[in-house]
Amino acid sequence: MNIESNQYIDRLLQKHSSHLPEWIDKLEQEAKSKHVPIMEQSGIAYLLQILRLHQPKSILEVGTAIGYSALRMHDVLPEAFITTIERDEERFKRAVANVSDFGVYEQFELILGDAHVEMDKMINEQILFDCVFIDASKGQYEKFFEAADVLLKPGGIIITDNVLFRGYVIDDSDVPKRYANMVKKLQRYNDMLFENPSYISNIVPVGDGVAISIKQ
Repeated sequence: MNIESNQYIDRLLQKHSSHLPEWIDKLEQEAKSKHVPIMEQSGIAYLLQILRLHQPKSILEVGTAIGYSALRMHDVLPEAFITTIERDEERFKRAVANVSDFGVYEQFELILGDAHVEMDKMINEQILFDCVFIDASKGQYEKFFEAADVLLKPGGIIITDNVLFRGYVIDDSDVPKRYANMVKKLQRYNDMLFENPSYISNIVPVGDGVAISIKQ
């Protein structure tokens, strides 16, 4: 991954972000102060551009955190209904508070729980989505994708963040031991995306690496 290119894009986006609402900066500062990982500037910009083009009416997000990505998605698609799952109770409470503060709660379903369990419930209820955004435990991406596949309408898209993880997925010659297993799983995940005959996938080296998979 070209780190310099990402840094340039992030600086460019930051330079021209004066038109963005103040609440975006507020959420970014909250995430920074609480050490909650959120998408990098270039990654979220790419995600939102994909959503503008695809115009999904229903979105499932795996990994709410404090609600940053969900609220950014709502900002560009105010008519879409967003279902989002978070297993960390403190982060979930902050997401609920943030969504409530912006007065858009009716466009959301926020779920506290394990994503595997909650997605299985949705499968049993035969709920379908136009888009699934995966941004949770990176070691579980393949299982999340398997469930997302069942929940996704034909022509829908699965968007996955962090698929290049700090560039280690591209060059794993110097991966810290604590990340080695996760990096291997991400490498297998990326291979699976491109080998899956039911999807057309591409990976764009923006942010921490974003994969777009379109269901045939």
